[in-house]
Amino acid sequence: MKKTHLKSRRKFFGAMALGATATSLPFLTHPAYAESDQLAESKYSQADDWFKNIKGIHRIVYDGSASDVTSIIWNWAFYTSNNQTGSNDDDITAMTVLRHNGLPYAFNDEIWEKYKVGELFGINDNNTGTLSLRNTVYEPQGKDFPPLGIDGIKRLQERGALFCACDLATKVHSGRAARKMNMDPTEVYNEWINGLLPGIQLVPSGVWSLGRAQANGCGYIFAGA
Repeated sequence: MKKTHLKSRRKFFGAMALGATATSLPFLTHPAYAESDQLAESKYSQADDWFKNIKGIHRIVYDGSASDVTSIIWNWAFYTSNNQTGSNDDDITAMTVLRHNGLPYAFNDEIWEKYKVGELFGINDNNTGTLSLRNTVYEPQGKDFPPLGIDGIKRLQERGALFCACDLATKVHSGRAARKMNMDPTEVYNEWINGLLPGIQLVPSGVWSLGRAQANGCGYIFAGA
């Protein structure tokens, strides 16, 4: 069992290294990347201060690294269950860090449609049964969520929930989209950065923000694959 586990870990990290070498590094060393980096830095220059929005006695951070909607549903569940046990929203902060394959939920419908994000990440629209051309978790409708009255990102933000997006993952996945569509990777990256949903904070990396959240009193829960 132990040998199988170690083998799986080696396979995972090996594939990760190959992916970075073959797909990510050419974009990260692109001559025009410095301009894109300035754009990103302007977006997350105040990221440390953003963590001061964490409030209340009940604080949690979800590591949203998978392309399912678990980290959004659990964010809502944290508010709902704490409400049921006597705490109001002012006493609660649930943060979701959208990183790795969970990143696409940070972007608006225009990005999803133009870059076929559902196809890129293998995400289906439950209402159509086809690959999604929209962000189904920002303002969910129809069959987007189970019939439990689950709030989407927009409503959760209104309640005090926090959402942030990993810049490193944005560079990698926008680069994938650019290659697939034979487009300039820096232009695509810039468009993705500008296509972040309202109120979603760009952070240097998802793991950076997970550390900051815990330093600000949040408990950690893994909500990924």
